[in-house]
Amino acid sequence: MSDDYAPPDTPLAVLHQDHEVLLVDKPAGLLSVPGKGDHLSDCLLARAQAVFPEALLVHRLDRDTSGVMIFALTPHAQRHLGLQFEKRQMKKTYIARVWGEVAEAAGTIDLPLIVDWPNRPRQHVDFESGKQAITDWKVLKRQAGTTRMRLTPRTGRSHQLRVHMKELGHPILGDPFYAAGAARDFPRLMLHAESLRFRHPDGGKGTTIKAKAPF
Repeated sequence: MSDDYAPPDTPLAVLHQDHEVLLVDKPAGLLSVPGKGDHLSDCLLARAQAVFPEALLVHRLDRDTSGVMIFALTPHAQRHLGLQFEKRQMKKTYIARVWGEVAEAAGTIDLPLIVDWPNRPRQHVDFESGKQAITDWKVLKRQAGTTRMRLTPRTGRSHQLRVHMKELGHPILGDPFYAAGAARDFPRLMLHAESLRFRHPDGGKGTTIKAKAPF
C-alpha cells in the first residue's frame, strides 16, 4: 500500500458541523488516519484538523471506501459517540456495486470474521475463532452483469462488507483484496458509506447525515 499511496487532492467536503460534531464526505483513496511513515501522513483526520484543530477520531473507513465519516469536536462528544459505536447504536448504510446479478431481492449474511494473519489486512470467515459479523442487504438495481445494493451492517468488523459480498458470490467491484479478474478491473472500490444515523451528543436527538454515492 505504501508504494502506491496517491491520495486525491480534493478540498475537505463538510456535510455537517456544529459545536459537538463534524461530518465529512471522505474521498476514496484517502486514509482515515495516518499510516506508518511520513509518506502515509496525509489522511482525513489530518485534513479535518487543519480546518478544525479540535477534531477527534471516533471511527474509521477503509482507505478505498468513500462516504460519511463523523469526528467529535469535544472530548464529551468523542466519549458519547464512541459508546454508540460500541453498543451498536449507530446505524450505517452503504451503497455498493457488485459483480454479477444478485438473484434474490434482499437477505442477511451472518458469517463470523477474523484477520487472515499470513495475508493481513485481509479477513476471512472462521466459525471457530471469528467474531460475529452480520450484514443486511437489499438489491437496488441490476444492470449489465452487475448489481447495485444497499448494505446495512449490524456489526462493525474490519472489511465486513467486502468479505460478506465475496462470500455471497458477488464481490464488490474494484476490490483489490476480494475481487478477481474483470470484477477487480475498476478505477476504485465501488463501496460508499451513504448515511450515518446517531444520537447527537448534546441532547440525544436522532440525527441522520447522508452523502450521495459518486458512482
